[in-house]
Amino acid sequence: MRHSHHRAIRSSLLAGSVLLAVSLTACTNASGAATGPADTAAPAATGAGVEAVQVNEAARNLLPEDVLAAGTLKVASDPTYAPFEYYDTDNKTMIGFDVDFSDAVGAALGLKVEHVPATFDTILAGLASGKYDMALSAFSVTPEREKIVDFVEYLHTGTGIAVAPGNPLAISMDPMSMCGKKIAGQKGSIQSMEYLPEFSKECTANGKEAIKIQNFPGQTDANLALASGRVDGVIADSVPLAYQGKEAKGQFELAEGEDYDAVPFGIALAKDTGMTEAVAEAVKGVIAGGHYQELGDKWDFPESVLITADALEAK
Repeated sequence: MRHSHHRAIRSSLLAGSVLLAVSLTACTNASGAATGPADTAAPAATGAGVEAVQVNEAARNLLPEDVLAAGTLKVASDPTYAPFEYYDTDNKTMIGFDVDFSDAVGAALGLKVEHVPATFDTILAGLASGKYDMALSAFSVTPEREKIVDFVEYLHTGTGIAVAPGNPLAISMDPMSMCGKKIAGQKGSIQSMEYLPEFSKECTANGKEAIKIQNFPGQTDANLALASGRVDGVIADSVPLAYQGKEAKGQFELAEGEDYDAVPFGIALAKDTGMTEAVAEAVKGVIAGGHYQELGDKWDFPESVLITADALEAK
């Protein structure tokens, strides 16, 4: 879960974004190997492609002059987090829901989109330094991140835990079920930096053994550790965990139960660039126009994570 980055944050905020890069990252990323979809092509489209998205003149008129002149949006994503963003079977073409959705937003703004791969915990700093115009990488919207970047919401989802097939240890998103167990997360994610330490404190406060927290550089690494029995569970966003478990051919599965702490996902944009209003208007149009629902169907997202144009208008 993530935020996009800004091109024109003041230097003081840039320093802050670098320091907060770890704590502000949200979610994990995963694709590849035996536990991810690196060898899986994109699902077949269910409707008209991005070429059917019309230019939204109201949104385009809100764009800053320098962006209009450039004609291209540089969009950063960490391509290790299927089904949000990952590499296609050629190992170089980025695909996924976030890739498709950013293409649609670009089309609505009348701009070309250049997808830039980046390591998740470096994206915010890159956005702040002006390296990217926008970021879609399953960023969850948090108060801490909102101090540094602006967000335009586009999904609403939460955290789940992946476990061995059949869940023999009966692990769930109840912290008490994780006490004394080896639970993994992706380095820099909200799950590894905030949730797991908090859960472990609950364990010790209740006289139980602390969680044996293990952080991995990528979601694929965490998934591999689970599939090989080196950890007992992996926490991350529920949508990609369920997807990755299916693509891993049953080597692990999403534990049953409700998502933990469902939060909005947002497109991240640097502050003071004039981009936020234009992107917000474009997003509303894409959602209202039906292409958003088609993308949800294409990537097999549950209806509960999709939002409506009316909900955005109410904010």
